[in-house]
Parts: sequence; C-alpha cells; structure tokens
Amino acid sequence: MTHDQIQIYEETFQINMIECDFNQMLKPGAFFQHLTQAAGIHAARLGVGFDDFYARDLFWVNSRMKIKFYRYPHAGDTVTIRTWPKTIQQKLFYIRDFEVLDAGGQRLAAASSAWLIINSKTRRLVSPHSLELNLPALSDRIGLDEPLERLGVAQAGEERLRIRAGYSAVDIVGHVNNSRYVDWICDAFPLEMFSRYRMDWLQINYDHEIMPGEEVAIRVNTAEQDDHLWALEGHNQSNDTRSFEAMVRWRDAG
Repeated sequence: MTHDQIQIYEETFQINMIECDFNQMLKPGAFFQHLTQAAGIHAARLGVGFDDFYARDLFWVNSRMKIKFYRYPHAGDTVTIRTWPKTIQQKLFYIRDFEVLDAGGQRLAAASSAWLIINSKTRRLVSPHSLELNLPALSDRIGLDEPLERLGVAQAGEERLRIRAGYSAVDIVGHVNNSRYVDWICDAFPLEMFSRYRMDWLQINYDHEIMPGEEVAIRVNTAEQDDHLWALEGHNQSNDTRSFEAMVRWRDAG
C-alpha cells in the first residue's frame, strides 16, 4: 500500500436500489451512511478504528457534518468515495473531508466533518493531546472548504415529527446512528418537496446522543433571509435536551 493510499481512503461501489428514493436517486441518509462507513474503514487502516478504540474504552463520535450535493446518483450508478483526515481544530475536533465522484471522475458531492473522541465508560470527551494518535493531516486537500460552526437554530419551530428511538435506529455503540438523524430530517418535509426540489446542502450538528427508547421531536423553521433555507432541531422529549440542530437548503429540481 502506497503512502497516498494510507493517507487517503478510496472505495468504489454501485448504488443499490434499496438506498434510493421514489426519484430513483440516492437518499441523503444513504450518503451519510456511505461517508460514515468510509471514515470507519479508513480509521481502522490508520490504527484508530472501532476495535482499536474499543480495547481502550474509546469511540469516535461524529459531532458535525456538512455536505454539498452537486448531483444525485441513481440506482445502478458506479460511484467512488475518497476521504482523508484534514486537521485538528479548536484543539478538540478531528476534521475529516470527503468527496463523492461519478464514474467519469466528476463530483457528485463533497463534505466536511468534525469528530470527537469519547470515553465509552464516562461518556466524557477525551483531549487529542492526551492520546497523541499521530494521524496524517492533509490540510491542503479540500473536500468542502467551509467552517463547521454552531448554527444557533431557534427552539420555537413547528413540530413536524415525533419518533421513539427503537431497534432499527441504534448502532453498535448503543446510541442512534448519525445517518438516522438525516432520515428523520428528510421525513420532516412533505414528499412533494422531494418532487419539486433537490436538497442543495445540509449541515447537522450533533449536540447530545439519543439513547434507545428516548422520544425526539423534530421542529422546523424557515429562515427569514431565504425561502429555500430551513432550520431544524431535534428536541429530546425524554430528558429535555437538544439532540441536534441542522440547516437545509433546497434548490429547484430542474
């Protein structure tokens, strides 16, 4: 394996029909699943994967992610995902970028993400300085060149959806999987939105984990400055905390 192959993970696969919506296009939640899986595989190759961390009572948590959708692949299309560690920000966040390419090498999507390391027993953050993981840092290679800031979403939106976290939403760490939040965000919009528009970009900030059995209300607001921009929050009804905040911008389907 070359030096570049160690620093940058790449995988090519075919889009499965069960990952697509009624437009025969890859769902936003499926994008997140593939990006998260690629990040996990690369982490394992770098010696900081699930098994490596499990032995040390640690696990990765995706804290923030923003993805820009340029074009949606269809069922049967061949796509390639590339991902790499970019830098450490605020002495806390491990920044990892992504790009998704079609068979001709054109970008379908690009994303940037911020990850934290959590102690699995105490559920507390672990400082990068205390671990000295010695990960590669490709700061000059850009997937999505946008800061992952706090969104400041208002907490007075219209409730569109209420869900109780059950078996299908929970991952191997024992909390709701990050891609499931994106499914819930999509479910908070009427189907007609997905006929008339395409999701242009999505940023989600994960504030507090959702545990099995907890009930979450998805609240939605339009942004005053842009009719195509929507703000969402997931409010955990079980413990009165904000689970996540998100911003979604739509564009015309044409």
